[in-house]
Amino acid sequence: MGRFDFVTLKLFVSVADEGRLTAAAEREHLALAAASKRISDLEAQLDTVLLYRRPRGVELTPAGHAFLHHARKILENIERLQADLSEYGTGIRGHVRIHSNTSAIIAFLPEDLSTFSQRYPQIKLDLQERVSSEAISALREGLTDIGIFAGHVPCDGLQVLPYRSDRLVLVTPMNHAFAGRESLYLEEAADEDFIGLQQDSSLQDLLHEHTSRAGKTLHMRIQVRSFDAICRMIHHGMGIGVLPEQTIYRELGDLQLCSIPLSDAWATRETVIGMRQYDALPVTARHLVDHLTGRPND
Repeated sequence: MGRFDFVTLKLFVSVADEGRLTAAAEREHLALAAASKRISDLEAQLDTVLLYRRPRGVELTPAGHAFLHHARKILENIERLQADLSEYGTGIRGHVRIHSNTSAIIAFLPEDLSTFSQRYPQIKLDLQERVSSEAISALREGLTDIGIFAGHVPCDGLQVLPYRSDRLVLVTPMNHAFAGRESLYLEEAADEDFIGLQQDSSLQDLLHEHTSRAGKTLHMRIQVRSFDAICRMIHHGMGIGVLPEQTIYRELGDLQLCSIPLSDAWATRETVIGMRQYDALPVTARHLVDHLTGRPND
């Protein structure tokens, strides 16, 4: 049967995932012609057709499905091998890639990553701020070791562990009619002008989803890219907004804002840590996951 190279195995898995050779080639950073030749050479080597070529993409043949199962196992075993061998270096060193949503970066990660770095000073942390959907995509594409994102966002095929929870609050100027309320439901404020995040944020999707279920529509007057920008717009009377409570403690005093807890059950959100598979993570990444989740490690 000959030898298989890992680049071709990864390419075949990507073809199966994407359903199109073009998309798989882009995902694996290969030229389309080179990717096509690799798949053709693989089929010739096996003397078996692995893919049905269709006008709009490709489908796995029965042999292709069997090959995919073994290809995934081989790649998983390679990841585990790398993870196990990484423990035999001089001390625990290396780097961990993290993609996290803004809420966790503001509210939780500074303290948690600081204490981790004090314990493991030789581990470099590469943290990038992303919306939840982007963090999940990065995990699936192997661009990050762990992702931190909102627990309500679909993440099929990934392993997730609970991290933290936060509560959403309505933020208004101090002189707003809602400022004296102890709590309220979001639908009660649906007729107001809102300041929100860009469309692809998980928070924005959550607000629109539950407002729609209540038969209401949020009027988004302005959409910006940061919590700080939302607070400044609210301070200047441009509207009101919904933000995670633990991300605005400083702005409440500095900008003279008021926060009113939302009574909706969904307003208490879970933040999770996602990964493709815990056991396949490098030892450095496993130590970080253990630290963030309170799991014991040696």
